[in-house]
Amino acid sequence: MGHAPKSATTRPRKQAVLAISSRNYSSWCLRGFLLARLSGIDFVTQAVGPEHEEARSELLMRTPSIRLPTLIDGDITVWDTLAIAEYLNEAYPGAHMLPAEPVARARCRSISGEMHAGFTSLRASLPMNIRGRRSGFTIWSGAQTDVDRVLAIWRECLLGWGGPFLFGARPSVADAMFAPVVSRFRTYDVPLDALAKRYCDAIFAWPDMAEWVALAEQEPEEISELDTEF
Repeated sequence: MGHAPKSATTRPRKQAVLAISSRNYSSWCLRGFLLARLSGIDFVTQAVGPEHEEARSELLMRTPSIRLPTLIDGDITVWDTLAIAEYLNEAYPGAHMLPAEPVARARCRSISGEMHAGFTSLRASLPMNIRGRRSGFTIWSGAQTDVDRVLAIWRECLLGWGGPFLFGARPSVADAMFAPVVSRFRTYDVPLDALAKRYCDAIFAWPDMAEWVALAEQEPEEISELDTEF
């Protein structure tokens, strides 16, 4: 007798693909990468160069729809970082991407959504540039309001859940969402108190973040609009 074909439940899972643009400039792609690493999914990255029209439009915030990163997991394609986070949290519940305790879980979702939808002045005035350093950078009032709100969120979470990450000893979806802000604060020399500095240090020491930063610093492409001294 011949062997029965493998069922869908026993067929080996294909390696997922995370399509990204620039490591140096794309805050959204950094979030997607950290979320994928948090989940434990087996994936590879596939880069779309910043010379690509769609990727460039996204990096320069000239499109209303952010389509990168995109996660391709078998027959499932997901874009938008919050959608990727929710998909991975459902697909890999053992990864505990969200806090187990209900109050913390609700807060994690809320501040992740706030980061995803808001802080437009910060994004426009302090674009992500991991390689860049802007010592003494002047932050105008609109962006400063966003900076102050970010620092208030961090303080509330770090004091409430004990750090070193926003919801305790291990990173969560919220840390992936705020990691690009940590990078921006370093690039633009944003003044930080001791609590915020410790949090930023924890994010940069996160091995997955450190890997991304190292690759971003080696990335050859430059986008002149995002490297202008202003």
